[in-house]
Amino acid sequence: MQLEGRRKSSNVEDRRRSSGAMVGGGIGLGGIIIIALYMLFGGNPSDLEGMLGGMEGSAQTGEYVETEQDKELFDFASTILAGTEDVWTEIFKRNNLTYVPPKLVIFNGSVQSGCGGATSQSGPFYCSADQSVYLDLSFFKSMKQQLGADGDFAWAYVIAHEVGHHVQYLLGTLTEVNNKRQRVSEKEANQLTVRLELQADFYAGIWAYYDNKNYKSLEEGDIEEGLNCASKIGDDYLQKKAYGRTVPDSFTHGTSAQRSKWLKKGLTTGNPALGDTFSPKYSEL
Repeated sequence: MQLEGRRKSSNVEDRRRSSGAMVGGGIGLGGIIIIALYMLFGGNPSDLEGMLGGMEGSAQTGEYVETEQDKELFDFASTILAGTEDVWTEIFKRNNLTYVPPKLVIFNGSVQSGCGGATSQSGPFYCSADQSVYLDLSFFKSMKQQLGADGDFAWAYVIAHEVGHHVQYLLGTLTEVNNKRQRVSEKEANQLTVRLELQADFYAGIWAYYDNKNYKSLEEGDIEEGLNCASKIGDDYLQKKAYGRTVPDSFTHGTSAQRSKWLKKGLTTGNPALGDTFSPKYSEL
């Protein structure tokens, strides 16, 4: 991505030198899926740490010392957040709405959010209780090794996806879906979650479309990086990688094909009105 000279968001809180409790979090991209799958197939909770390894970082107790790479990643995340602020502020304005940007909280190891405590193993997540996106930069360092996904646009997609959940919160979608999930079966609740996640992928694509239109930010290979990342965090891919088989009723984020499809749809159309993932039949997503 071409980001030289771009502004950095001031709406970033650095908590890397502090830590919080180490329990559940919000909506995340990676580790939550793996943990859920492991428990679904009868795994022992005490084995989770070894199984996850360095996939999305681990809780750390020593004093944090920023490296040069960490500084670069922090600046990168701040720049991408600023881009989402520009794009969504304009889109909301065109629809006579006011966009209130989320805060980006950068942590190291573990953190306390409005949704409770979380560790790096949960992956990046959005918490609607405090309207904040939480990110441990070690997730970016591990994406290539553990997920086979790498590149600055792939990293940006991760942030833009979580900001997509914030957009859903502002529009009332997130609250509506969470309320519905409490009244249906587990299978139906999972399907609603998939619809929510695919729309967040679509919104990430919308951001990329307008960020490139405004700043010529996309370079050769960037879109492929994003689509590769989307395919590597599909439920079917992760289940096959972990267990050699899939359990579709347990999907909570969508298949690789679905995630790539909705990210690409946002990227190529730039039309937020086309992001209705709730009306189509589930089999047609």
